[in-house]
Amino acid sequence: MGRGKIVIRRIDNSTSRQVTFSKRRNGLLKKAKELSILCDAEVGLVIFSSTGKLYDYANTRSDYHL
Repeated sequence: MGRGKIVIRRIDNSTSRQVTFSKRRNGLLKKAKELSILCDAEVGLVIFSSTGKLYDYANTRSDYHL
């Protein structure tokens, strides 16, 4: 049997929200790197935190721009 549905909503506790953001950000960056290696794909990922801080990943040449 499959998993049940969960309700997606904002995390009210700011500390928990920041911890969750950091863990999910690291997971996304890892998946982007794995995808680029396993599939020889050009991957770019841009993430902004709630404070506006930029996190990015790109496996291609640095002269590519969005």
